[in-house]
Amino acid sequence: MRRGAQLLALVAVLLLTFAAVTVGPVLAQQINPTADSVREQQFLEALKGNPSAELQGRITIPDQRAATLERPAGRDWRAFHQGTMLRIAAIAVLGTLVALVAFYLIRGRIRTASGPAGRTITRFNAFERFMHWLTAACFIVLALSGLNVTFGKLLLLPLIGPQAFTNISVVAKWAHNFLAWPFMLGVVLMFLVWIKDNIPTMIDLRWFAAGGGIVGSGHPPARRFNGGQKIVFWGVVLGGAALSVSGFYLIFPQWAGGVLNLQFWNVVHGIVSVLMVALMLGHIYIGTIGMEGAFDAMGSGEVDLNWARAHHSLWVEEELRKGHVGDGPRLQPAE
Repeated sequence: MRRGAQLLALVAVLLLTFAAVTVGPVLAQQINPTADSVREQQFLEALKGNPSAELQGRITIPDQRAATLERPAGRDWRAFHQGTMLRIAAIAVLGTLVALVAFYLIRGRIRTASGPAGRTITRFNAFERFMHWLTAACFIVLALSGLNVTFGKLLLLPLIGPQAFTNISVVAKWAHNFLAWPFMLGVVLMFLVWIKDNIPTMIDLRWFAAGGGIVGSGHPPARRFNGGQKIVFWGVVLGGAALSVSGFYLIFPQWAGGVLNLQFWNVVHGIVSVLMVALMLGHIYIGTIGMEGAFDAMGSGEVDLNWARAHHSLWVEEELRKGHVGDGPRLQPAE
Protein backbone atom coordinates (compact mmCIF):
# COMPACT_ATOMS: atom_id res chain seq x y z
CA MET A 1 0.00 0.00 0.00
CA ARG A 2 2.80 2.35 0.92
CA ARG A 3 4.63 1.40 -2.29
CA GLY A 4 1.49 2.22 -4.31
CA ALA A 5 1.18 5.63 -2.69
CA GLN A 6 4.80 6.43 -3.44
CA LEU A 7 4.27 5.35 -7.03
CA LEU A 8 1.24 7.63 -7.38
CA ALA A 9 3.18 10.54 -5.90
CA LEU A 10 6.02 9.96 -8.35
CA VAL A 11 3.59 9.88 -11.25
CA ALA A 12 1.99 13.12 -10.04
CA VAL A 13 5.38 14.86 -9.86
CA LEU A 14 6.24 13.68 -13.37
CA LEU A 15 2.91 14.93 -14.70
CA LEU A 16 3.37 18.33 -13.08
CA THR A 17 6.89 18.62 -14.47
CA PHE A 18 5.65 17.71 -17.93
CA ALA A 19 2.88 20.27 -17.68
CA ALA A 20 5.29 23.00 -16.65
CA VAL A 21 7.60 22.19 -19.56
CA THR A 22 4.88 22.03 -22.19
CA VAL A 23 2.38 24.61 -20.99
CA GLY A 24 5.04 27.24 -20.08
CA PRO A 25 6.05 27.99 -23.71
CA VAL A 26 2.40 28.09 -24.67
CA LEU A 27 1.69 30.70 -22.02
CA ALA A 28 4.80 32.69 -23.09
CA GLN A 29 3.61 32.77 -26.67
CA GLN A 30 0.31 34.23 -25.54
CA ILE A 31 2.07 37.45 -24.40
CA ASN A 32 1.67 40.04 -27.17
CA PRO A 33 5.20 41.14 -28.09
CA THR A 34 3.80 44.46 -29.43
CA ALA A 35 1.75 45.25 -26.35
CA ASP A 36 3.96 48.25 -25.53
CA SER A 37 3.58 49.54 -29.07
CA VAL A 38 -0.17 49.08 -28.88
CA ARG A 39 -0.33 51.03 -25.65
CA GLU A 40 1.83 53.76 -27.12
CA GLN A 41 -0.40 53.93 -30.17
CA GLN A 42 -3.46 54.18 -27.96
CA PHE A 43 -1.61 56.78 -25.96
CA LEU A 44 -1.00 58.91 -29.06
CA GLU A 45 -4.55 58.43 -30.25
CA ALA A 46 -5.68 60.42 -27.23
CA LEU A 47 -3.83 63.44 -28.60
CA LYS A 48 -5.64 63.52 -31.93
CA GLY A 49 -8.60 65.41 -30.56
CA ASN A 50 -6.42 68.16 -29.09
CA PRO A 51 -2.77 67.93 -30.23
CA SER A 52 -1.70 70.77 -27.95
CA ALA A 53 -3.15 69.21 -24.79
CA GLU A 54 -1.02 67.60 -22.12
CA LEU A 55 -1.74 64.07 -20.93
CA GLN A 56 -1.66 63.66 -17.18
CA GLY A 57 -1.24 60.49 -15.14
CA ARG A 58 -1.77 59.74 -11.46
CA ILE A 59 1.04 60.04 -8.97
CA THR A 60 1.43 59.79 -5.20
CA ILE A 61 4.33 62.22 -4.76
CA PRO A 62 3.70 65.90 -3.94
CA ASP A 63 5.20 67.31 -7.17
CA GLN A 64 2.23 67.31 -9.53
CA ARG A 65 4.46 68.26 -12.47
CA ALA A 66 5.73 64.70 -12.47
CA ALA A 67 2.25 63.53 -13.51
CA THR A 68 2.74 64.89 -17.04
CA LEU A 69 2.97 61.93 -19.43
CA GLU A 70 3.07 63.76 -22.75
CA ARG A 71 3.67 67.41 -23.64
CA PRO A 72 3.31 67.90 -27.42
CA ALA A 73 4.66 71.44 -27.17
CA GLY A 74 8.02 69.93 -26.29
CA ARG A 75 8.21 68.30 -29.71
CA ASP A 76 7.35 71.61 -31.36
CA TRP A 77 10.07 73.38 -29.38
CA ARG A 78 12.64 70.71 -30.27
CA ALA A 79 11.73 70.96 -33.96
CA PHE A 80 12.11 74.75 -33.80
CA HIS A 81 15.40 74.62 -31.91
CA GLN A 82 16.97 72.03 -34.20
CA GLY A 83 15.52 73.29 -37.48
CA THR A 84 13.98 76.73 -37.71
CA MET A 85 16.45 78.28 -35.28
CA LEU A 86 19.38 77.05 -37.35
CA ARG A 87 17.93 78.63 -40.48
CA ILE A 88 17.21 81.95 -38.75
CA ALA A 89 20.74 82.08 -37.34
CA ALA A 90 22.35 81.16 -40.65
CA ILE A 91 20.40 83.81 -42.55
CA ALA A 92 21.02 86.51 -39.94
CA VAL A 93 24.71 85.90 -39.22
CA LEU A 94 26.09 84.39 -42.41
CA GLY A 95 23.85 86.58 -44.58
CA THR A 96 25.14 89.72 -42.86
CA LEU A 97 28.75 88.66 -43.32
CA VAL A 98 28.21 88.04 -47.03
CA ALA A 99 26.44 91.39 -47.42
CA LEU A 100 29.26 93.27 -45.65
CA VAL A 101 31.94 91.66 -47.77
CA ALA A 102 29.99 92.51 -50.93
CA PHE A 103 29.43 96.09 -49.74
CA TYR A 104 33.14 96.56 -49.01
CA LEU A 105 34.12 95.25 -52.44
CA ILE A 106 31.65 97.59 -54.13
CA ARG A 107 31.83 100.72 -51.94
CA GLY A 108 35.27 100.41 -50.46
CA ARG A 109 36.34 102.26 -47.34
CA ILE A 110 34.54 105.52 -46.59
CA ARG A 111 37.17 108.21 -46.35
CA THR A 112 37.16 111.83 -45.23
CA ALA A 113 37.10 113.84 -48.46
CA SER A 114 38.75 116.94 -46.98
CA GLY A 115 41.57 114.98 -45.35
CA PRO A 116 42.83 115.43 -41.77
CA ALA A 117 42.43 118.84 -40.16
CA GLY A 118 45.31 118.43 -37.75
CA ARG A 119 42.95 119.25 -34.86
CA THR A 120 40.82 116.89 -32.82
CA ILE A 121 37.61 117.06 -30.88
CA THR A 122 36.62 114.91 -27.93
CA ARG A 123 33.99 112.45 -29.10
CA PHE A 124 33.65 110.21 -26.03
CA ASN A 125 35.12 110.65 -22.57
CA ALA A 126 36.86 107.92 -20.56
CA PHE A 127 33.73 106.73 -18.76
CA GLU A 128 31.76 106.44 -21.99
CA ARG A 129 34.54 104.41 -23.56
CA PHE A 130 34.72 102.18 -20.48
CA MET A 131 31.01 101.32 -20.52
CA HIS A 132 31.15 100.76 -24.29
CA TRP A 133 34.07 98.33 -24.11
CA LEU A 134 32.66 96.61 -21.04
CA THR A 135 29.44 95.89 -22.91
CA ALA A 136 31.20 95.07 -26.17
CA ALA A 137 33.70 92.64 -24.64
CA CYS A 138 31.01 90.80 -22.72
CA PHE A 139 28.76 90.67 -25.78
CA ILE A 140 31.50 89.11 -27.92
CA VAL A 141 32.03 86.29 -25.42
CA LEU A 142 28.27 85.86 -24.96
CA ALA A 143 27.74 85.78 -28.72
CA LEU A 144 30.47 83.22 -29.38
CA SER A 145 29.36 80.97 -26.53
CA GLY A 146 25.74 81.31 -27.59
CA LEU A 147 26.49 80.52 -31.23
CA ASN A 148 28.26 77.42 -29.98
CA VAL A 149 24.90 76.19 -28.69
CA THR A 150 23.33 76.67 -32.11
CA PHE A 151 26.15 75.73 -34.48
CA GLY A 152 28.68 73.96 -32.26
CA LYS A 153 27.55 70.37 -32.81
CA LEU A 154 27.21 70.99 -36.53
CA LEU A 155 30.44 72.88 -37.23
CA LEU A 156 32.84 72.66 -34.30
CA LEU A 157 32.38 69.12 -33.03
CA PRO A 158 33.47 67.39 -36.26
CA LEU A 159 36.61 69.56 -36.39
CA ILE A 160 37.98 69.21 -32.84
CA GLY A 161 36.39 65.98 -31.57
CA PRO A 162 34.08 65.18 -28.65
CA GLN A 163 36.45 65.78 -25.74
CA ALA A 164 37.74 69.16 -26.89
CA PHE A 165 34.22 70.22 -27.83
CA THR A 166 32.96 69.22 -24.39
CA ASN A 167 35.73 71.18 -22.65
CA ILE A 168 35.09 74.27 -24.74
CA SER A 169 31.33 74.03 -24.20
CA VAL A 170 31.70 73.75 -20.42
CA VAL A 171 33.94 76.83 -20.28
CA ALA A 172 31.60 78.67 -22.65
CA LYS A 173 28.62 77.82 -20.47
CA TRP A 174 30.21 79.24 -17.32
CA ALA A 175 31.50 82.31 -19.18
CA HIS A 176 28.02 82.89 -20.61
CA ASN A 177 26.36 82.69 -17.21
CA PHE A 178 28.81 84.98 -15.41
CA LEU A 179 29.46 87.60 -18.10
CA ALA A 180 25.73 88.11 -18.55
CA TRP A 181 25.71 90.33 -15.45
CA PRO A 182 28.34 92.93 -16.49
CA PHE A 183 26.69 92.95 -19.93
CA MET A 184 23.38 93.91 -18.31
CA LEU A 185 25.17 96.60 -16.31
CA GLY A 186 26.74 98.00 -19.47
CA VAL A 187 23.39 98.16 -21.25
CA VAL A 188 21.83 100.03 -18.34
CA LEU A 189 24.73 102.50 -18.20
CA MET A 190 24.57 103.19 -21.95
CA PHE A 191 20.85 103.79 -21.71
CA LEU A 192 21.23 106.27 -18.86
CA VAL A 193 24.19 108.14 -20.37
CA TRP A 194 23.23 108.25 -24.05
CA ILE A 195 19.42 108.31 -24.05
CA LYS A 196 19.38 112.13 -24.29
CA ASP A 197 21.34 112.01 -27.56
CA ASN A 198 19.40 109.15 -29.15
CA ILE A 199 15.84 110.45 -29.29
CA PRO A 200 14.72 110.14 -32.94
CA THR A 201 14.05 113.42 -34.77
CA MET A 202 13.23 114.62 -38.29
CA ILE A 203 16.96 115.11 -38.84
CA ASP A 204 17.31 111.32 -38.74
CA LEU A 205 14.69 110.87 -41.45
CA ARG A 206 16.57 113.29 -43.69
CA TRP A 207 19.78 111.43 -42.85
CA PHE A 208 18.26 108.13 -44.03
CA ALA A 209 16.77 109.77 -47.11
CA ALA A 210 20.24 110.99 -48.11
CA GLY A 211 21.78 107.54 -47.65
CA GLY A 212 23.62 108.46 -44.48
CA GLY A 213 26.83 109.20 -46.36
CA ILE A 214 27.26 105.48 -46.86
CA VAL A 215 25.23 105.20 -50.04
CA GLY A 216 25.81 108.00 -52.52
CA SER A 217 28.06 111.00 -52.12
CA GLY A 218 28.22 113.58 -49.40
CA HIS A 219 27.33 113.32 -45.75
CA PRO A 220 23.95 114.57 -44.47
CA PRO A 221 23.92 116.72 -41.31
CA ALA A 222 23.69 114.85 -38.00
CA ARG A 223 23.94 115.58 -34.32
CA ARG A 224 26.09 113.58 -31.90
CA PHE A 225 24.49 110.32 -33.03
CA ASN A 226 23.18 109.94 -36.57
CA GLY A 227 20.19 107.84 -37.61
CA GLY A 228 22.22 104.67 -38.09
CA GLN A 229 23.85 104.97 -34.70
CA LYS A 230 20.46 105.50 -33.08
CA ILE A 231 19.27 102.23 -34.59
CA VAL A 232 22.30 100.52 -33.05
CA PHE A 233 21.61 102.21 -29.70
CA TRP A 234 17.97 101.15 -29.54
CA GLY A 235 18.83 97.72 -30.87
CA VAL A 236 21.32 97.27 -28.03
CA VAL A 237 18.97 98.69 -25.37
CA LEU A 238 15.80 96.85 -26.40
CA GLY A 239 17.60 93.71 -27.52
CA GLY A 240 19.76 93.76 -24.40
CA ALA A 241 16.64 94.08 -22.26
CA ALA A 242 15.03 91.10 -23.99
CA LEU A 243 18.22 89.06 -23.60
CA SER A 244 18.49 90.05 -19.94
CA VAL A 245 14.94 89.03 -19.04
CA SER A 246 14.98 85.80 -21.04
CA GLY A 247 18.50 84.96 -19.90
CA PHE A 248 17.53 85.48 -16.27
CA TYR A 249 14.81 82.85 -16.57
CA LEU A 250 17.17 80.47 -18.36
CA ILE A 251 19.71 80.80 -15.53
CA PHE A 252 16.99 80.46 -12.89
CA PRO A 253 14.40 78.16 -14.52
CA GLN A 254 12.55 77.66 -11.25
CA TRP A 255 11.23 81.21 -11.58
CA ALA A 256 10.14 80.91 -15.21
CA GLY A 257 6.66 79.66 -14.31
CA GLY A 258 6.81 76.22 -15.90
CA VAL A 259 8.35 74.38 -18.80
CA LEU A 260 6.20 76.07 -21.45
CA ASN A 261 7.26 79.52 -20.27
CA LEU A 262 10.87 78.37 -20.19
CA GLN A 263 10.61 77.18 -23.78
CA PHE A 264 9.13 80.55 -24.77
CA TRP A 265 11.99 82.47 -23.17
CA ASN A 266 14.48 80.11 -24.80
CA VAL A 267 13.04 80.94 -28.23
CA VAL A 268 13.09 84.67 -27.46
CA HIS A 269 16.69 84.47 -26.28
CA GLY A 270 17.83 82.60 -29.37
CA ILE A 271 16.12 84.81 -31.97
CA VAL A 272 17.05 88.12 -30.34
CA SER A 273 20.64 86.92 -29.91
CA VAL A 274 21.27 86.17 -33.58
CA LEU A 275 19.56 89.40 -34.66
CA MET A 276 21.82 91.35 -32.29
CA VAL A 277 24.87 89.50 -33.61
CA ALA A 278 23.92 90.57 -37.13
CA LEU A 279 23.42 94.18 -35.98
CA MET A 280 26.77 94.21 -34.18
CA LEU A 281 28.58 92.83 -37.21
CA GLY A 282 27.44 95.87 -39.16
CA HIS A 283 28.42 98.14 -36.26
CA ILE A 284 31.88 96.59 -36.01
CA TYR A 285 32.37 96.87 -39.77
CA ILE A 286 31.59 100.60 -39.83
CA GLY A 287 33.71 101.24 -36.75
CA THR A 288 36.81 99.51 -38.12
CA ILE A 289 37.55 98.89 -41.80
CA GLY A 290 34.33 100.38 -43.14
CA MET A 291 34.99 104.03 -42.28
CA GLU A 292 38.26 105.88 -41.96
CA GLY A 293 38.75 107.51 -38.55
CA ALA A 294 35.69 105.93 -36.94
CA PHE A 295 37.63 103.71 -34.54
CA ASP A 296 39.33 106.71 -32.96
CA ALA A 297 36.03 107.70 -31.36
CA MET A 298 36.10 104.66 -29.08
CA GLY A 299 39.86 104.16 -29.20
CA SER A 300 41.37 107.38 -27.91
CA GLY A 301 38.09 109.28 -27.66
CA GLU A 302 39.47 112.00 -29.94
CA VAL A 303 38.43 112.30 -33.59
CA ASP A 304 39.77 114.51 -36.34
CA LEU A 305 37.81 117.74 -36.65
CA ASN A 306 37.25 117.31 -40.39
CA TRP A 307 35.93 113.77 -39.81
CA ALA A 308 33.56 115.10 -37.16
CA ARG A 309 32.35 117.88 -39.48
CA ALA A 310 31.74 115.40 -42.28
CA HIS A 311 29.71 112.91 -40.20
CA HIS A 312 28.28 115.01 -37.32
CA SER A 313 28.26 118.59 -38.53
CA LEU A 314 25.41 119.76 -36.28
CA TRP A 315 27.10 118.30 -33.23
CA VAL A 316 30.39 120.05 -34.09
CA GLU A 317 28.57 123.37 -34.35
CA GLU A 318 27.11 122.81 -30.88
CA GLU A 319 30.53 121.96 -29.46
CA LEU A 320 32.04 125.09 -31.05
CA ARG A 321 29.33 127.25 -29.50
CA LYS A 322 30.04 125.66 -26.12
CA GLY A 323 33.75 126.38 -26.55
CA HIS A 324 34.71 122.72 -26.39
CA VAL A 325 36.96 123.07 -29.45
CA GLY A 326 39.90 125.39 -29.13
CA ASP A 327 41.09 127.75 -31.87
CA GLY A 328 44.64 126.43 -31.90
CA PRO A 329 45.77 123.01 -33.12
CA ARG A 330 45.46 120.23 -30.59
CA LEU A 331 47.12 117.66 -32.80
CA GLN A 332 50.02 118.49 -35.08
CA PRO A 333 49.87 116.85 -38.54
CA ALA A 334 52.65 114.44 -39.39
CA GLU A 335 55.36 115.80 -41.68
